[in-house]
Amino acid sequence: MRKFVGTLGRTLLASMLMAAPAAAQGMMSGLDLTSPRMSRAEVEALLDQATPDKPADLSRKALNGLDLSGLNFDGADMTSAYLNGTNFSGASLVGAKLDQAWGLKAVFTKANLSGANLFQAQMIDANFDGADLSGARLASDFTRASMVGANMSGADFSADMRNQSMGMMRGVLNSVDATGADFSGANLSRAAGEFANFTDASFEGADMRRMEAAGAKFDGANIEGADFADADLQSARLDEARGTAKNLKR
Repeated sequence: MRKFVGTLGRTLLASMLMAAPAAAQGMMSGLDLTSPRMSRAEVEALLDQATPDKPADLSRKALNGLDLSGLNFDGADMTSAYLNGTNFSGASLVGAKLDQAWGLKAVFTKANLSGANLFQAQMIDANFDGADLSGARLASDFTRASMVGANMSGADFSADMRNQSMGMMRGVLNSVDATGADFSGANLSRAAGEFANFTDASFEGADMRRMEAAGAKFDGANIEGADFADADLQSARLDEARGTAKNLKR
């Protein structure tokens, strides 16, 4: 009898141990346990080793919540990096590559991202107040982002019409606050800007053809020479906009 009980106990224990990894795997399946975590000191060390010919490689790195303000990321590859809540205030990211990066609630106030590439990046609720994004490729999701006074002159928010199998890849500015921002000469063709606040912004010479800007606010905005051909401006406020635009019926 004792032998039977002992054998039964060992059998049950073995079954529990075998089942434990499977249960744990199920519980952890939604967690990211593979991406490298880095400290500011480690990031600085990597940046110090970078050269113009071999820029820093931060692709797929997890930098969530770090204070990286004031650092130089010029030309860095940050493809698919995790930047949620990261502070890049005053940092330089000239020509940096942030394609498919996750930057939810990231802070880029007064950062220099001129010529940077942000394709399919998630910058929802991020802060770009006073940032320089001139000439940048910005086919990313900026929903509810703050872009007050940001320089986006010559930036490209237009849709990528070459690959639409996963939906339209374009700049999304829905519900952003872009008060006083500079979009002069920017390409916003087919971009989305529904219910955005463009008060006092400049769209001088911008391409806004087929832009979806229903409910957007353009009070005091400069729209001189901007092309609004086939744009969706239903319920948008343009009565107080300044300048003469192309293909616009008020």
